[in-house]
Amino acid sequence: MAALGGDGLRLLSVSRPERQPESAALSGPGAGLCCWVSVFSCFSLACSYVGSLYVWKSELPRDHPAVIKRRFTSVLVVSSLSPLCVLLWRELTGIQPGTSLLTLMGFRLEGIFPAALLPLLLTMILFLGPLMQLSMDCPCDLTDGLKVLLAPRSWARCLTDMRWLRNQVIAPLTEELVFRACMLPMLAPCTGLGPAVFTCPLFFGVAHFHHIIEQLRFRQSSVGSIFLSAAFQFSYTAVFGAYTAFLFIRTGHLIGPVLCHSFCNYMGFPAVCAALEHPQKWPLLAGYALGVGLFLLLLQPLTDPKLYGSLPLCVLLERTGASETLLCS
Repeated sequence: MAALGGDGLRLLSVSRPERQPESAALSGPGAGLCCWVSVFSCFSLACSYVGSLYVWKSELPRDHPAVIKRRFTSVLVVSSLSPLCVLLWRELTGIQPGTSLLTLMGFRLEGIFPAALLPLLLTMILFLGPLMQLSMDCPCDLTDGLKVLLAPRSWARCLTDMRWLRNQVIAPLTEELVFRACMLPMLAPCTGLGPAVFTCPLFFGVAHFHHIIEQLRFRQSSVGSIFLSAAFQFSYTAVFGAYTAFLFIRTGHLIGPVLCHSFCNYMGFPAVCAALEHPQKWPLLAGYALGVGLFLLLLQPLTDPKLYGSLPLCVLLERTGASETLLCS
């Protein structure tokens, strides 16, 4: 090298190709292809999840224990295989996340306790009004309610109830795994974190349209009412999906969205109309307003990434050359 002299060294330093970021495919002509692969992968996951519910032929309604047990089997199989879709996406796009696949999908120990408690607390604050309403309408007092809640017999009864298992355990776990933990890592490098928060729930909301099939099949209501109900369900499931996607990104954990999903399934959509006709209407409405106000006030502090350690999706975007400061800090 010394024989080259100063000019030769300068020539080498100029002509040496610069190291390109690992996401060069996202900023060049291959960006469109990469995004199509991401969208197609998410669409395939959504179709596989919903399709698994209908591989069993039955004339029984969806709430029948035999139907629920069969659907448990097919949904758990699809959900268990869904990480393979993320693995295939990684190979097709050439994007290297910089973390293990499980870590990228929210399975990690760092910050797990605040990730389990704080998002659930935040969601319970949002539901302050409905919780007050539930307490007012409950015939038992707080002491009796806690006794029932802590009684092993009550939990044993729940664990043998197929509908309870579906709504509180299987659906939250499998839906958050497929529609958040698997889809967000594939969408984020293509759209960025902010748009991914609102894009990912569209797959989640559309996936709930399959309820129309069963409602039409068993003539549970008029056709107009069924489609109106489906449109309403799509709206609030999309909003809820955006919220749990936000929690997944800000905490880097799957456990928070799963627990919040289970809690919201238990509470159902807030009965605002019933609150307006309740004998204690004004305290209830104050509880509703206070819950929403505190939720908006605490949303950022309780989801501060500093509480949860390194965020895998933010690391992924850093390695792909993208800059995301709003959701990562």
